[in-house]
Amino acid sequence: MWLTVYDTRMTEKNTPLMDELLQIMARLRDKDTGCPWDIEQTFKSIVPCTIEEAYEVADAIDRGDMKHLKEELGDLLLQVVFHSRMAEEEALFCFSDVVDTLNKKLVSRHPHVFGDEVAKNSEEVLKIWQIAKDKEKKSLSEKKSVLDDIPMNFPALMRAQKLSKKAAKVGFEWVQTEDVIDKVIEELNEFRDEINSGNKQKQAEELGDVFFTLVNLSRRLDIECEEAMRSCNAKFYKRFSGMEQEAKSQGKALTDLSLNEWEGFWDMQKAKEKTKEKAA
Repeated sequence: MWLTVYDTRMTEKNTPLMDELLQIMARLRDKDTGCPWDIEQTFKSIVPCTIEEAYEVADAIDRGDMKHLKEELGDLLLQVVFHSRMAEEEALFCFSDVVDTLNKKLVSRHPHVFGDEVAKNSEEVLKIWQIAKDKEKKSLSEKKSVLDDIPMNFPALMRAQKLSKKAAKVGFEWVQTEDVIDKVIEELNEFRDEINSGNKQKQAEELGDVFFTLVNLSRRLDIECEEAMRSCNAKFYKRFSGMEQEAKSQGKALTDLSLNEWEGFWDMQKAKEKTKEKAA
């Protein structure tokens, strides 16, 4: 009953617009009258665009720019429609199949909403969600590894965190968080030794070990490392651009600043942040 009511309420407003969007995409891909660029694209060629649009959605949210978010969500939807159109041309599936699959997945993974399961909090919901996911996927005996479900093309930090989380679930885990911190120090020392060796390949390998161990520390502390890095990037941008403005106001060129001047401008930006935090 819930699905019938939902469809009746939403279809009148949204179906004509979706139909128009699908028709526009079909026209763009028409081999005789369409857009040359759109016609040339393949699943693989527009992957970078799909990833970029997802990040632009995240950026709009981080900046609290809801007007821009509306536009970026449209751009992300375009990627779904684009892939669906190419699949339809190859008789693989169509946009309706994508939506139908999503609808069924949402219902099957929320038995606490559409079924008899009970979930009192988010933690219980996640457990139910994982059980539902496991039922949908192949058994472990049919996989080469428990890590096979994690896409190769995830951002490196995100993939590292998911890999370590999967491994931890089957027992490959440190006993205490302090053990991870000790491991970070150990990996840093190994990296330092390779710096002295001059072997770039080994240096990159050891630096990767440092990153991966830090990701494990992030996971242990329930911190999303990708989000932490995005926040750090934003903080660096804010401080550095602030230093640029400060130097410009004093008639100084960045390339002429001494190390002490750089440190002075940096400390000034940090002091400004602390003042704002106290005021808030």
